[in-house]
Amino acid sequence: MKQYLATALLTALFAATPALAASPAAPATAPAAQGTASSVVLQTSNRLLATLDDRRAEFKANPAALNQFIKGEFNRSFDANYAATLVLGVHGRGASAADVADFAAAMADSLTARYGSSLLDFNTRLQVKVKSETALPGNRGVRVSTQMLRQGQPPIPVDYLLRNSGGQWKVFDVMVEGISYVQSFKNQFDAPLSQKSIRQVAADLRAGKLKASGDTAGKK
Repeated sequence: MKQYLATALLTALFAATPALAASPAAPATAPAAQGTASSVVLQTSNRLLATLDDRRAEFKANPAALNQFIKGEFNRSFDANYAATLVLGVHGRGASAADVADFAAAMADSLTARYGSSLLDFNTRLQVKVKSETALPGNRGVRVSTQMLRQGQPPIPVDYLLRNSGGQWKVFDVMVEGISYVQSFKNQFDAPLSQKSIRQVAADLRAGKLKASGDTAGKK
């Protein structure tokens, strides 16, 4: 379960990078009337899977290249600071933009270090099906509901929450089988943030004293 959450999340990091070069991916299905955000999710999910196939040997031989690839697209594509603000919740009230950005970067580095290599073991013989695109309440963006279709196995529901930032669709949350990235990490960091400052928690993440995992009780 955690592998799918991490993989879907890391897939989402590429959602604003249409210029990324990769060979054609496996066919995917989409609804007849598809919005821009849906197109971004569909195209980039397939592109990431194709890139993993094309560069798997390179990335296995050179983990630094994989990390650089993921981080570069993360910095460009994911609305990390907005997501970090949601994760911080009440602990982020009154926090400076610099502290939020520091926490966002530390969390991203921890997540990439822990799960980045698992992408290489992920089964890329998938199809991505976009089921719907709906507006979020309060004009906060859109939810793109998808399925990861696997041969001989039940589909995995994955929802992407995106908002338009500077004329570009960016992902700020991912839900795999109903489990929210934002809520999972909000729960994980609630106790540490109750005891330490945002900067101190970010420092613990960088030092490996804390690891972004998004573990959720009762889930595999």
